Amino acid sequence: MSATSSSTSASPQPSALASVSPLGEPMEMSVLVYNVEYGGDKSTDAVIESIDADVVGLLESYNRLPEIAAHTGYPYFNIGLQLMSKYPILEPSGADGRYAFIEVEPGYVVAFFNTHLDYVRYGPALLARGSSIQEVTATEEEVRLSSLKLLTPYLEDVIAAGYPVFLTGDLNTPSSLDYTAITVGTRDGVSEPILWPVSEELAGLGMRDTYREIHPDPLAKPGITWGNPDLKRRGVGDRVDYVYAGGATTTLSSELVGKNGDPDVDIGFTRWTSDHRAVLSTFEVTPVALPTSISLSSAMLTDGDSVQVRYHAPGNDMTTVAIVPSGADPGSAVKTLRGGASGAFVVETIGWDPIGYEAVLLGADGDELARAAFWVRSATASPILVSAKPAYAEGEPIEISWVDGPANRWDWIGVYKGSAPDPGNDDYLLWSYVGGHDAGAIPPSVAGSMTLGPDSEGKAWPLPVGKYRIHYLLTDEFTSVAYVDITVE
Repeated sequence: MSATSSSTSASPQPSALASVSPLGEPMEMSVLVYNVEYGGDKSTDAVIESIDADVVGLLESYNRLPEIAAHTGYPYFNIGLQLMSKYPILEPSGADGRYAFIEVEPGYVVAFFNTHLDYVRYGPALLARGSSIQEVTATEEEVRLSSLKLLTPYLEDVIAAGYPVFLTGDLNTPSSLDYTAITVGTRDGVSEPILWPVSEELAGLGMRDTYREIHPDPLAKPGITWGNPDLKRRGVGDRVDYVYAGGATTTLSSELVGKNGDPDVDIGFTRWTSDHRAVLSTFEVTPVALPTSISLSSAMLTDGDSVQVRYHAPGNDMTTVAIVPSGADPGSAVKTLRGGASGAFVVETIGWDPIGYEAVLLGADGDELARAAFWVRSATASPILVSAKPAYAEGEPIEISWVDGPANRWDWIGVYKGSAPDPGNDDYLLWSYVGGHDAGAIPPSVAGSMTLGPDSEGKAWPLPVGKYRIHYLLTDEFTSVAYVDITVE
């Protein structure tokens, strides 16, 4: 997150998972990562349906994900994590919206992360424009590595506990495995090998870049997944879309999915509309038993949605699940359910207050075994955008906050001239994602705040004296759902 942006999504430390030993049956599992670009369309849906991977890590699916799942035949999906799966998706105790368990066999799971790191100040483009490797590395640490580090404790936790673990994502950064001694001279501005911070962090955790595992020579098989038109004038593009694996997993294959006839494409399609290629990796994996936990099919609901609450408490013949407001005692339950050692309930949220809740798992003696948090957002509430004051001195940072937001990844705040305030037709001056640089790595929130100032994206700081309109805009596009007017004097 940038120094001038903040949100309510703090970074709680995961509770340590108990080490697991019961194993399920070894199985083959396929994983697809695919940035469908601005919600995708029928052609991206056709690609996903044709590939038919077991689990799909999607990027830029936004709130179209339920439609994508319906079109492609996936029975399970999770908007917050941007996942689709042939198997149940469980957000477990202690995951804090960072990852899910995929229940590939009844009672047996693998851990799955899916993330989208910020694209601003793209490293290879900065190199091509003359920035030094040291300057670019510092930018990578500020913009992308800082976001990945919000996931690092959770990755360490599940790996240490013995779970097979996968991470898919559009990381918007190259791999160190592609910027080696043998590739020096193939890209503008690159005169020596480069250790890309995100790549190095994942390798240090024991996560394997599965495409490069199968295709170790970056000259023979570059495997480029993205190169925007501007970059093509300065370089050759990069691999920025990845399937990483860790723990007890064996990579069997990894293939590039894209347009028929394009370089390195292993699985080709005649119609290809995304600006990214996809990657499909296949594994042999042995899942492990669910720990004592309570899990949710989704941690972000809209008033009226149903949520499946899955509980697992070996050794407890009688259990209770209490649904309580966040932080409340089980005695304050809005709903109480009785069960055995393992099972699931479907809970309806019709008429519930749009606040945070927790599902609390209790043993027979009333002792608390686990909690899992979720949020019910209103289906009708509109965001309220507020400025700390109506007028600012020239060069004074601008304090903005909001409540009742739609909690979408990649919602953003844009500053427009008062004389040209229409996002559909006019140009923004300053902007920031509501989650800052961390917008693609952490769960979206319904409320937050930010400071617009010299470190904000855009090139208009300081704002000249005049009138301005500040908009809350949806999902990386130009639909405004709230605005506030300010004056710089």
